[in-house]
Amino acid sequence: MTDKKFVYFFGDNQTEGSNKMKHLLGGKGANLAEMANLGVPVPPGFTISTEACVLYMKNNDYPEGMWDEIDKNIDKLEKSTGKKFGDPENPLLSSVRSGAPISMPGMMDTVLNLGLNDETVRGLAKRTDNEWFAYDSYRRFIMMFSDVVLGIDTNEFENLIQQKKDELGVTEDTELDTNTMKDLVEEFKSVYKEKTGSDFPQEIKQQLKMAINAVFNSWNNERAKKYRQLNDISDELGTAVNVQAMVFGNMGETSGTGVAFTRNPATGEKEFYGEYLTNAQGEDVVAGIRTPKSIQALKENMPDVYKQLDDITQKLEQHYKDMQDIEFTIEKGKLYMLQTRNAKRTAAAALKVAVDMVYENLINKKEAVMRLKPSQIDQVLHPMIDPDSELELLSSGLAASPGAAVGKVVFSAEHAEEMAQNNEDVILVRTETSPEDIGGMHAAKGVLTVRGGMTSHAAVVARGMGKPCVCGCDGISIDMNKGVFTAKGYSINEGECISIDGSEGKIYMGEAELKMPNVSGELETMLQWADEIRSLNVRTNADTPEDAKLARDFGAEGIGLCRTEHMFFGEERIPVVREMIMADNKEDREKALQKLQPMQKDDFLDIFRAMDGYPITIRLLDPPLHEFLPNYEDLIEKIKKLESEGGKQEEIKRVNDLLRNVDTLKETNPMLGHRGCRLGITYPEIYEMQIKAIIEAACELSSEGTNVIPEIMIPLVSNEKELDFVKKTVTDTAESVMNEKGTNIDYLCGTMIELPRAALTADKIAKGAEFFSFGTNDLTQTTFGYSRDDAGKFLPLYIDKGILESDPFAVLDQEGVGELMKIGIDKGRSSRPDIKMGICGEHGGDPESISFSYEAGLNYVSCSPYRVPIARLASAQAVLKEENQN
Repeated sequence: MTDKKFVYFFGDNQTEGSNKMKHLLGGKGANLAEMANLGVPVPPGFTISTEACVLYMKNNDYPEGMWDEIDKNIDKLEKSTGKKFGDPENPLLSSVRSGAPISMPGMMDTVLNLGLNDETVRGLAKRTDNEWFAYDSYRRFIMMFSDVVLGIDTNEFENLIQQKKDELGVTEDTELDTNTMKDLVEEFKSVYKEKTGSDFPQEIKQQLKMAINAVFNSWNNERAKKYRQLNDISDELGTAVNVQAMVFGNMGETSGTGVAFTRNPATGEKEFYGEYLTNAQGEDVVAGIRTPKSIQALKENMPDVYKQLDDITQKLEQHYKDMQDIEFTIEKGKLYMLQTRNAKRTAAAALKVAVDMVYENLINKKEAVMRLKPSQIDQVLHPMIDPDSELELLSSGLAASPGAAVGKVVFSAEHAEEMAQNNEDVILVRTETSPEDIGGMHAAKGVLTVRGGMTSHAAVVARGMGKPCVCGCDGISIDMNKGVFTAKGYSINEGECISIDGSEGKIYMGEAELKMPNVSGELETMLQWADEIRSLNVRTNADTPEDAKLARDFGAEGIGLCRTEHMFFGEERIPVVREMIMADNKEDREKALQKLQPMQKDDFLDIFRAMDGYPITIRLLDPPLHEFLPNYEDLIEKIKKLESEGGKQEEIKRVNDLLRNVDTLKETNPMLGHRGCRLGITYPEIYEMQIKAIIEAACELSSEGTNVIPEIMIPLVSNEKELDFVKKTVTDTAESVMNEKGTNIDYLCGTMIELPRAALTADKIAKGAEFFSFGTNDLTQTTFGYSRDDAGKFLPLYIDKGILESDPFAVLDQEGVGELMKIGIDKGRSSRPDIKMGICGEHGGDPESISFSYEAGLNYVSCSPYRVPIARLASAQAVLKEENQN
């Protein structure tokens, strides 16, 4: 025998666990134990630990001693309830539920009413004097057991129920009479035997063992694995199993079941919010099979129960110091709590709740800052339908998850995933969603369901994902066979566009114009608290005055990357750039540059004005040349067309000359080709033009009183001699302009560290550089040897196969790219201790990468304008995580 403990009892003053044991008991088991410790009415039961699950999966068998512990806890449970498993007179029934250390709502499996067989169902009917209830519970048990334990499709059973309803002319399960329920039990057992070749198990311990195995195994079902992948949850945690005495919400009009929140999960308003059903069991609410009533209806129907429930939920929120999601059952007027957990909520609700709880003195500012995920800020900035849009309203439902989305209608999760892979925006339209739809929900821009309430699977999962969702939209009817849904006399075929507004619960025909909402006061408050904590500066990547202004509005403290080549993409500019690139001699090239210089100068004037008083890092021209050249194949086709149509010879000659130039400049690998400082070394007149534009603009604005702080960045340097060569061009040109203008501008000259060699020789490069900016896009590309233009073809497979944990172009590879950065930082500071360093690749807006940047000792991060608020929060959280570790 082992001394290891695998089973923990809760309830009836014998509780062995607490909320501090989530790693061992899972979230559900730990919270059941905690509620029992608080004196909350919880049906007794026991929890089989996550350690037992991990060992079971490892060895394909129970760990030694586990079943002996289960037997002892069954004895405890029988004594606590006064009932016995398998007792034909007074049977004990139980639920068997999963419970991972991290909440995974709806992802794993549950069995209710375990303990019923052909004998105990009669005992239950006799003891409760309610034969209908007993056989309703038995048919539910057979159906759930068959689904969860054996994988039998629930439609096999639902179709039989629907047949009975049609025969009797009723619409609700509760309208079926007792004899019909008995018939369904026999028909359900026949389905079980047909699908398995065995009779439905009558021995209760066998039922329990099979159910426990199923819950353990559900940890590795496809939907659970996909949920963990989407939410970055470890596969090593395992799930606990909670075996709990059943209480029954399906015992008549004084019984019921529901789900409630201590605050509104969509808005964060401080109001008791939820839904319940009379004469039902919990799965009826969660699955959306029946449309539930508001929790306020319980206040009218059972005022004493409502008051007790309200008091308990407030007690739980005060105890956990967070908004709670609770499940409850009422059995003949008596309230039982089945679960509490920190509630899933929309990003807007998370923000409001965190800020409000500071003002309510439940938590402090630092706790509030840690409560909000940086990604939730992105969700707060969700688009909304332009109020001026003129759209045909198709139908209305429940505003289950906020934001607006436009996309093509699809009716299956698989189709949604396929179309999303082809970069098509889709809206997933379902009668109701189930956990199997998780992949399609993630792929879709929004979700629309015919059935279900605010706590249905679709609503809860969509809110967690930040997807707009409309539920309970019974004004539409889906015909899956024809691939169409109808509403208000209109037929919307699969592939046609609709717009949904998850904030209002509206569905519109066609494509709406979307606009961004105003940043809320709560967001400004939260970000101010974050600014008080963080030490990393946050800049933006901006190439236009509009982007610069937007970033300032979001709190950017400068520009960390102004990509000058992006200024040349306008229709009137590309021909001039091509003229420059394809010039045969310096004289022709300078003619083109003279046309470009005033354009560049105007750009810098506007950006400097937008960033008055903030530093602006300007990267000199770094274009892969192919981005500015005509397409080679298109030119060939154009020549063929001109020749076939008898085009003018001078036009044919012009296109042929262009073709030869493109062919001459064409590179096998343009991302590693003639770009960056290599272009400035080959054609120094290009960088001279840019320096003139920068310094002239700075001199003009400086004389007007604008505070201009330019930082000129030399790209793609691989050794110190490249830097020295180009830096001389920078300083000589800048000095010449300043002497001409009679104005002195304080500017810095630095470089981008975006090649492994540059990182490894940073001590030498730093002697000539006043700042480093780590260009992690190219540094990732050159470290892995992945083309960032083409890697998308295989990176999803790498992640799916576990070769990579995440896309290294989205989340910084700390083991490889990060180590190169650390070398560059250490070596750079060894030569120039006061050197300023930042990061300006896409990783500058990724929370994990920001945390790394803080730990590595960078001075700032730079990201796209809309990610500036995310970076502000993530930078503060990096400081707090370090404090917590110390």
